[in-house]
Amino acid sequence: MKPVPLIKPTPWDTAAFGLPSWELLEYSEASLQQAVQTPGHHNIKVDPLADKRLLHEYGFYYCDTLIEPHCTAARLRAAQHPDATISKAVDAGQTLAIGHGAFAHGRFHRDFNLPRAAADLRYDNWLKQLLEAQQVYGLYWQGVLAGFICYSGCILVLHAVAEKYRGKGLSKYWWSAVCGELLANGHDEVKSSISAANLAVINLYASLGFSFNNPQDIYHCLVR
Repeated sequence: MKPVPLIKPTPWDTAAFGLPSWELLEYSEASLQQAVQTPGHHNIKVDPLADKRLLHEYGFYYCDTLIEPHCTAARLRAAQHPDATISKAVDAGQTLAIGHGAFAHGRFHRDFNLPRAAADLRYDNWLKQLLEAQQVYGLYWQGVLAGFICYSGCILVLHAVAEKYRGKGLSKYWWSAVCGELLANGHDEVKSSISAANLAVINLYASLGFSFNNPQDIYHCLVR
């Protein structure tokens, strides 16, 4: 009888990094044994309070902690500005230019075993797919594209603001507009997943009435 697979391939990561990529389906010694016997790059999400001894014994190393912001219509603190608008009519080239290299907080950028250019490519590829699926809101300031927010259902999955528009308090207008539209489309809540190291975005979500739950530590391992 074949052993039950405890890891699954992540082909989108393979396409970016040029090596087999895998995600562990559970935190157990059996899954870790399966991983270290399978060449490629592996990742696993574990409870922050879990005992990490086995991960270290099998060569896994910490990369990030993700937390989940979530908000309902009743809790959303809407903010509006006449110069801040959103639209699903976006120029793909301009959007990709804003997104390229904008995800420095991502766990793949923080993984010392992966080249930064390949990490950039991973997010570029994902953004292209979301653009093709028309799951991208353009963020406009005085009619000029200043950033984007991508979504899947009620989940904000990728977002970035061009450097010249950062740190000016503008994001609250765009985020509340996109969240308000998703909630108006019938979703009970809006969610996302962000790095605990990305304090600017954490503060943004908190200011809009989001709460946070479901923290997960991310560990990686490269098996040659």
